[in-house]
Amino acid sequence: MIQQAIHKLLERTHLTHEEAFGAMHSIMSGDASDAQIGAFLIAMRMKGEQAHEIAGFAKAMQQKAHPVTVDRLGEALDIVGTGGDGKHTFNISTIAALVAAGAGIPVAKHGNRSVSSKCGSADVLRELGVNIDLEPLQMTRCVNEVGIAFLFAPRLHPAMKYAIGPRREIGARTV
Repeated sequence: MIQQAIHKLLERTHLTHEEAFGAMHSIMSGDASDAQIGAFLIAMRMKGEQAHEIAGFAKAMQQKAHPVTVDRLGEALDIVGTGGDGKHTFNISTIAALVAAGAGIPVAKHGNRSVSSKCGSADVLRELGVNIDLEPLQMTRCVNEVGIAFLFAPRLHPAMKYAIGPRREIGARTV
């Protein structure tokens, strides 16, 4: 599946939602080699991501993710930074999460260590003394009892372990 997706991307042709889902599923299942993952990510970046492709990736990731349940879901914010802007700008998404939680809005802050930027959300929170390495059940408890939880990518999305090496070696923003 991923080889067909790579060839399509190299032709600068958009993937269907289903093809994007299949490619991400291959990556997250450990069926793609590091070389295939790297080629896929670079080809996608060069072609440019489309909303329906990102939706396909997200669907595959949701199926593999550990669930975190938010009691006040209709009022909650799900905040994630884009990371990797290449300009070494301020990590605003983490500060925005803290401000929103301080205002009483339940916040689920997704994040990771820096991959292609100066500092990731995990780096900022760790420096502030926050225990970033919680299990998903502890994340659920934090967001519901404290009003904010850091959803550390390696804990929430363990299947992304297959992509972290190639992403880190690429050193540029990827989907």
